[in-house]
Amino acid sequence: MCIKDEIERIEEGGEKKRRRRWETVMGLKGSRKRMEKIRSSMASKSRMKLWMIRITTLVLLGTCFVQLTAVGEVWGPRVLKGWPSSFVQDSTKMDVKLSTSLPVQVLPPKRVYKNNGYLIISCNGGLNQMRAAICDMVAIARYLNVTLIVPELDKTSFWADPSEFQDIFDVDHFISSLRDEVRILKELPPRLKRRVELGMLYTMPPISWSDISYYRNQILPLIQKHKVVHLNRTDARLANNGQPLEIQKLRCRVNFSALRFTSQIEELGRRVIRLLRQKGPFLVLHLRYEMDMLAFSGCTQGCNEEEVEELTKMRYAYPWWKEKIIDSDMKRKDGLCPLSPEETALTLRALDIDRDIQIYIAAGEIYGGGRRMADLSAAYPKVVRKETLLGPSDLSYFQNHSSQMAALDYLVSLESDIFVPTYDGNMAKLVEGHRRFLGFKKTILLDRRLLVDLIDQYNHGSLNWSEFSVAVKGVHADRMGNPTKRIVIPDRPKEEDFFYANPEECLIPSEPSEVLKLSS
Repeated sequence: MCIKDEIERIEEGGEKKRRRRWETVMGLKGSRKRMEKIRSSMASKSRMKLWMIRITTLVLLGTCFVQLTAVGEVWGPRVLKGWPSSFVQDSTKMDVKLSTSLPVQVLPPKRVYKNNGYLIISCNGGLNQMRAAICDMVAIARYLNVTLIVPELDKTSFWADPSEFQDIFDVDHFISSLRDEVRILKELPPRLKRRVELGMLYTMPPISWSDISYYRNQILPLIQKHKVVHLNRTDARLANNGQPLEIQKLRCRVNFSALRFTSQIEELGRRVIRLLRQKGPFLVLHLRYEMDMLAFSGCTQGCNEEEVEELTKMRYAYPWWKEKIIDSDMKRKDGLCPLSPEETALTLRALDIDRDIQIYIAAGEIYGGGRRMADLSAAYPKVVRKETLLGPSDLSYFQNHSSQMAALDYLVSLESDIFVPTYDGNMAKLVEGHRRFLGFKKTILLDRRLLVDLIDQYNHGSLNWSEFSVAVKGVHADRMGNPTKRIVIPDRPKEEDFFYANPEECLIPSEPSEVLKLSS
């Protein structure tokens, strides 16, 4: 028994030693696990800090890049990056530029603001009248902190162009490039859209040439009350002068950067410019001598009796053309008529425009056709039009779309060596201002009142050719699109210089932090 008890005691002691050894081992393993958890936690936190540093750095670099991109887009040397320079004659170099793909666009950060409501706008008039209106309305929407719906274009005017905004302008670029200033939607949210479809919409025309305070004091309360307001007329609804600098700069940003034409229009514009450049320098003549212009203005210089009667009937056929009885001779002497093709030929010759230069006619069908164009074609044999440079298949898409045709002429006008408008309409004014922005490119601004007097004196024999030419050059020595101040006429905005013809606030270099950015 003693031996047996001793054996049991020894075995029991061994068991206790094994248990203690096991517990020691397990304790060590538990400590190791706890240490591994601590190390893992510390490593995880270190990795998280590292990622946070990386993300913060990327955000800062992205913000800097966006700012530099915005500055480059708006204040760069030309609006259409990759377009052939006006001074490049080498077609090989030109093709390389044209084939270069555009860089991936980095979107600016969205501006966050309390939305005061929604603004719907219906533009009226031709392409360039609508273009200026869109710039105004974006600035107004930004100032009122409202959401702008993509503008509706005029389809009921004389031109009856059915084009939508996205048929002429790059709508996605328009929305995204301005997202740091104003929220723009393609359509109203569903609930509000249903209300509008049921006729529950407050519609009004804003007062012409209004100060921005008018929109703050009169229009904003209406938007806050009705949630959606529709402005059914937009031409010349914001004053030229006396507006905050931020408003003026935003008008420029929309005009020179956000309103990009569709890729189809731009590509065809590049093609026309390439064809012209291959044959040397070219002058764009905005010869505003179409039937609608003559009927509207009542200017019938050089027209026969049948043509005068036809133009008069057309003027009376359109009720929104308010002026019906017009003294054509008096209006011409006051400088209020577009120059005729014959008067234009004399003027270009008197200014010593090279006979061998190409003259691109940026206009619709000239009234009177070849008979009225004979003098100009004789003086300048290289008269061309988009219809003579391109084939019918190239222009088939643009047929019956006058605004898209005007967009093509606009692009060619920007890139010409010389731009000469024969009437100060909306296209003439906007191209003039755009060419100033591109580096004060040569734009001959004709003084029609003095010109017709000099032309009459020459035609009647009072002046010989030399005297006539010297006089014409003297009149226009300071009318070549040079830097100048806008003429301000208080209480007579229609008679003062148009903002978009000379956006001087945008032609002075600014610090990058100040460029085209409204304060929050």
